[in-house]
Amino acid sequence: MTFKRKLLSTAAILALSAGAAHAQVSGNVVKIGVLNDQSGTYADLAGPGSVLAAKMAVEDFMAKDKSLKIEVIAADHQNKPDVGSQIARKWYDSDGVDLIVDVPTSSVALAVNQVTKEKGKALIVSTGASSDLTGKACSPNTIHWTYDTWQLANGTGKAIVQTGGDSWFFLTADYAFGHALERDTEAVVIKSGGKVLGKVRHPFPSADFSSFLLQAQASKAKIIGLANAGADTTNAIKQAAEFGIVKGGQNLAGLLVFLTDVHALGLEKAQGLIFTESFYWDLNDQTRAWSKRYGAAHGGKMPSMGQAGVYSGVLHYLKAVSALKSDDGTKVIAKMKAMPTDDPLFGKGSIRADGRKIHNSYLFEVKKPSESKGPWDYYKLRATVPAEQAFRPMAEGGCPLVAAK
Repeated sequence: MTFKRKLLSTAAILALSAGAAHAQVSGNVVKIGVLNDQSGTYADLAGPGSVLAAKMAVEDFMAKDKSLKIEVIAADHQNKPDVGSQIARKWYDSDGVDLIVDVPTSSVALAVNQVTKEKGKALIVSTGASSDLTGKACSPNTIHWTYDTWQLANGTGKAIVQTGGDSWFFLTADYAFGHALERDTEAVVIKSGGKVLGKVRHPFPSADFSSFLLQAQASKAKIIGLANAGADTTNAIKQAAEFGIVKGGQNLAGLLVFLTDVHALGLEKAQGLIFTESFYWDLNDQTRAWSKRYGAAHGGKMPSMGQAGVYSGVLHYLKAVSALKSDDGTKVIAKMKAMPTDDPLFGKGSIRADGRKIHNSYLFEVKKPSESKGPWDYYKLRATVPAEQAFRPMAEGGCPLVAAK
């Protein structure tokens, strides 16, 4: 080979290498945007704690794999779909964001889901709950990670009906999440032999539940199902205690309850609540070790399942980017589905074609104050629902990605 041909060959290799590097990771940095409620109804269960969880995932990934440059940014969507959509578009179009994660408030999650699909980016929903994300609104660019309304309904609703709570009245947050949770739970109650005596929808968010609780009380239903979350749930439970609803013989079912809600209520008010979660900090040695690290960096607070899901989802995403050597959103989501999931918080699992992350689900009961051995020792495990039973069968969701197969 002549000197000139060697030079041309070397130049071609360098050009190809530069092109490959540019194609692999846009802007030579993997940029992750944590989009959630930073100051309102869902700030405790998501908020700054989810940002910390994402940064811990980056830290743990980088400890084993230093091949990527990674940045984490955050924004407050204020629980408004238009605000969430605007942030997502700006992040994708101008700020180089490759992945959006967390997104509590189902109406916001569904809006960002659409924007993400249009832009060919990646979305991991940890704290948005609507099962429509893996049903009629499923997308090749979205994974629904931690829990959903079908799982919550079938975990909590079925268990309560089977133990005698066969008449229900729903107190429902009036937006996409509340509607989906009410819909999915009502279907389970009826299928399990129970009946629904009535329902009322409250503004989101709401501070005064008095008129709604009076309607629930008047229904004489054995179970008042709280199809809401965060501060709405804790406010409803506190006001129900003031009305003497539980003392009067009716029981409250928290259809989406987080560890942070129980902490806000205190064991005296929360004791006896039964609900479904996908994660608890005190489940095993691995969850305890990680959660103590998290708590040390977060003022002693233990993580909610949503915050744990952010960590788990971001870690798996980074593994997929590294394996694929690309941050192309559609390709990375496909790679994430192809790779088995495995992390210290959710253990081994998988991601289905419809975008549903599969793992065990747990039915918990809140301890009595006398049963708690210390700070954040709030739950006792009543049942474990195996991963293959915990979520809606894929064929029943109506996801176009599945129908196309």
